[in-house]
Amino acid sequence: MQNPQAVIPQEAERRRVGKPSLRQLVNAQADVDEDAEDETPLVPAQWPIIAAATVVSVLVCGAIGHVVPTIPAVVAFIAACLLFMMSGRIRLRLKKRALAIGAFALLPHMLVGFAYSDWMLEGGLPAGLGLAAIIVSGNLAAVFLSGRPFTFLLTKLGLWGPLSAQAFLTGDIIVLVAFLLATCGGIAIALYQERFGRMSEEARQADERLRNRSIDIMRDYEATGQGWFWETDHAGRIAYISQEFADRYGLDHDGLIGKVFTDVFEVAPEERDAERTIKFHFTAQSAFHDMPVPGVDIDGEGMVWWAINGRPIFDGFDNFCGFRGSGTDLTERRRSAERASRLAMFDSLTGLANRHSLSQMLSKLLTHRDPNRRICTILMLDLDRFKHVNDTYGHPTGDALLVQVARRLEKVVGGLGVVGRLGGDEFKIIIPRECPQQQLDQLAGDIIHALSQPYSIDGKRMVIGVSIGIATSPGHGSCSERLIRSADLALYSAKDAGRGRFRMFSYDLHAAAQERNQLEEELRKAVDDGSLQLYYQPVVDTLSEEISGFEALLRWNHPTHGWISPEKFVPVAEDAGLIVAIGEWAIRKACDDLSHWPEKVRCAVNVSPLQFADPHLPEMIARAIAKAEIDPSRLELEITESVFLDDGENTDATFAALKKVGVRLALDDFGTGYSSLGYLKNAPFDKIKIDQGFVRGATLPGSRNGAIIAAISSLASALGMDTTAEGVENLDELDLIRRHGCSHIQGYIYSKPLSSKEAYERLEEGLAIKPTGPRMSREPRQAMLRRVVLQHEEDFYNGTIRNLSAQGALIEGLWNVPEGTRFRIALSEKVAVNAEVRWCVENRIGVRFAERLKRDDRGKFDLTALARDPAQRDQAQQARRSA
Repeated sequence: MQNPQAVIPQEAERRRVGKPSLRQLVNAQADVDEDAEDETPLVPAQWPIIAAATVVSVLVCGAIGHVVPTIPAVVAFIAACLLFMMSGRIRLRLKKRALAIGAFALLPHMLVGFAYSDWMLEGGLPAGLGLAAIIVSGNLAAVFLSGRPFTFLLTKLGLWGPLSAQAFLTGDIIVLVAFLLATCGGIAIALYQERFGRMSEEARQADERLRNRSIDIMRDYEATGQGWFWETDHAGRIAYISQEFADRYGLDHDGLIGKVFTDVFEVAPEERDAERTIKFHFTAQSAFHDMPVPGVDIDGEGMVWWAINGRPIFDGFDNFCGFRGSGTDLTERRRSAERASRLAMFDSLTGLANRHSLSQMLSKLLTHRDPNRRICTILMLDLDRFKHVNDTYGHPTGDALLVQVARRLEKVVGGLGVVGRLGGDEFKIIIPRECPQQQLDQLAGDIIHALSQPYSIDGKRMVIGVSIGIATSPGHGSCSERLIRSADLALYSAKDAGRGRFRMFSYDLHAAAQERNQLEEELRKAVDDGSLQLYYQPVVDTLSEEISGFEALLRWNHPTHGWISPEKFVPVAEDAGLIVAIGEWAIRKACDDLSHWPEKVRCAVNVSPLQFADPHLPEMIARAIAKAEIDPSRLELEITESVFLDDGENTDATFAALKKVGVRLALDDFGTGYSSLGYLKNAPFDKIKIDQGFVRGATLPGSRNGAIIAAISSLASALGMDTTAEGVENLDELDLIRRHGCSHIQGYIYSKPLSSKEAYERLEEGLAIKPTGPRMSREPRQAMLRRVVLQHEEDFYNGTIRNLSAQGALIEGLWNVPEGTRFRIALSEKVAVNAEVRWCVENRIGVRFAERLKRDDRGKFDLTALARDPAQRDQAQQARRSA
């Protein structure tokens, strides 16, 4: 094989003078060989030599035999020689195999054989001399027809056929038989030689394909465009590079030859920290693999990238000859990696940083080696009422809204921090520096204002809001998990406060969250082990003063904390997804207890809005009623007005299904929250329950609650509905409720809630029930834990107020105080009031103020009103200092 280093100068010289390259010559020769193989003649190019040999043979035979050929023999010799001579000129024009064989192989030899046969029989040529001449002609044809067994057979038949025919005509049958036997033997030999020759040719071609397989594979690989090959000389100049490479990328192939390889292919500067350069490998004569190399910009579609592989090559004497290698197009893989990287770091919808990107950024900030660079602030944002937009207008509109929210956030935050989307309607802002509290408050307020402005999407106007939780590092957490947890707790506090607000994290939120989590776990355990109980408070018919039913009240007797208020654990159950299971258990338990009570006694069970939204609720209630074998009308479901917030076909369908079951429906807590007369018009309620907030204080002077109770009772009566007044605790309230026409009364005035056993025992005594309780109700009191100073003459005492009303207070800390003792009580630094002790039990005293305290618009006591009196302010300050 020729040394590649020897080829390189020749190749360069050919390109310099404009001659075709060796590669082009090889390809052209291959095409010629292919065409030549298609038109290979059946008689060799040396065929005219037989004509000269025939002339010489005739002359020799005539000279030796001293005879002259006959005229037919001369004509036959001349015709044969002409055919032998013509075969060299017109053989390439003949396309038909049979015509070529007959015209230039069989016919001229048949003429020669006829000529010698006629010369021997008619011209006196000695038989031995004639036969020798025929044999010489046959041997000469055999030399030229090597590898053509059938053509050679035809020449033999042509030479000996005329002689055999003349012998047969003269009566020599043996010659004819011998000729026929020789013909059969020749055919057999020709067939064998043809098969052997074909097998030999196939073996030769297989060997040639094996030798050229690497070259063919390389050419096929290049032709597919998947890769290309290159080679350099010992100086690093390009000696060979695939033509396909230049054609694909619009480069001058001839111009690439002779260039320094590293001037064309080299690792990008921005990646040299992670990759050694190709020049380094050339210098070190070391192999390299998949080196990313930037290329050219094709048609403005962006820069292409190549992956280059190479290894050094050496000659037989271990002399370095250069490098040889391959390259592949890396562009699509590179672009796919960039797209994947962008998808991994940015939100596909809004283009903001995504959760992963924000997490990485926050981790880097909080783990910075400079402690001063670890100070940062995060704001957790949750959109208010976004779910309503999604459910009403569809997800495409919701997505468009999120995009607009993202743009507004970027505009408000600007360069102060990084805005990202965590998913859904949750966003996060990271401020990688210390910010004053005033600046954070201003930023949060600006965000709430910006996001609360109306949006216009596809001609539809919509308004949403946002709640924000804020936490700073390191004060609220020095690691990502703790800081995010702090911001989440602040966000929950903002949402609980009424949404559309922002809250800064405080550690009491963390304590509350821990308490809530513990309560949730214990509640799950209570649901599993059946620790929850149902207590029943009687509902009394106003006219007959008989028990008409009970309201089932959920109770939880905690093994450690004792009785826990439903107001505390029911919201936890709703958030934890336990309320549906608890509600189902309550309904089944109430139905079971109903089966043991008198037929005329009903039971009311509260239904959570989450439970009401369950489409299987009517079916579950029907099964519980069937199992308990009770009249469906004895079960009453108390539903709050919040079920109408998601007004729709599902709500109406649930109401219709419940009425079909036959249960009674009661509208609970009417007059609070989202009260609307439309609920009474559309929903098939059987009863209205008046919230106890209207009952409390209804008998106090100036209260308008009585008028509201009368209006509700009249409305219910006109609509054919019953009314139940909740929370009746004294006889004055009972009389007021009776006067205003409520059909049913529920409260401590008749009975506290009873256990299942106690309720059964009470019913055993009969349905009649009498009210028991005080005549008047005291004013509402505000629970508190406040340190105060009490002055009696010249003595000062410290005490703690446990609850406070407009007319008095409960104070702890003083023992054995006689009734009627007068104190000057310093409620604050600026407020002091005169009071008289009305009772004393152990270390507790009840006092009555000489002057009523005033409440503000929120119902809280306004302790600053009395502080405007200079005399009282001075007395309060003096009492505080003396204590």
